[in-house]
Amino acid sequence: MGWMTRRLFIFDGPDRFVAGTVGEPGDRAFFLQARKGGAVISVALEKVQVAALAQRLDDLLDAVEVPQHADPGDEQPLEEPIVELFRVGAMALAWDAETEAVVIEAQTPTEDGEYAELPDEADEGPDLLRVRIDAPTARAFVRRAEALVASGRPACPFCGEPLDPQGHFCAARGNGQLN
Repeated sequence: MGWMTRRLFIFDGPDRFVAGTVGEPGDRAFFLQARKGGAVISVALEKVQVAALAQRLDDLLDAVEVPQHADPGDEQPLEEPIVELFRVGAMALAWDAETEAVVIEAQTPTEDGEYAELPDEADEGPDLLRVRIDAPTARAFVRRAEALVASGRPACPFCGEPLDPQGHFCAARGNGQLN
């Protein structure tokens, strides 16, 4: 697979960086959205990727001893119109000790599914969104992302699969009944 011309979207200290959803629980599309001034970028990703990013970010912030704080963070919906720039394949996370900032990179899928380490000057390669945010913003991102992931359909107490409003066939109950 030949690469297309690479596109870099770099948000240093964006006005806003959040995870958000479109649609109803059970049929939600997940996005990361960054805005600086008039520029808004949205990239699509899976719920499990949002959960993993929040978890790794939380661990990173704990490791570098960034205090928890009570700021509730950004609870506004995603900004419309939501134009999916690309679907996220791999993500990378780094701590810049010098500026005490978190660097989050999301890129389009690669052939092997791995994260492609490329210099910014590379002409070809996966599209990349890079966001650099300070620690309090990162903590607020984590809180919002965790709430977002948790606010989906409730889990079935028997099998842990998401419950639809009309119930579901529960494998753990073993009798094929609709719970």
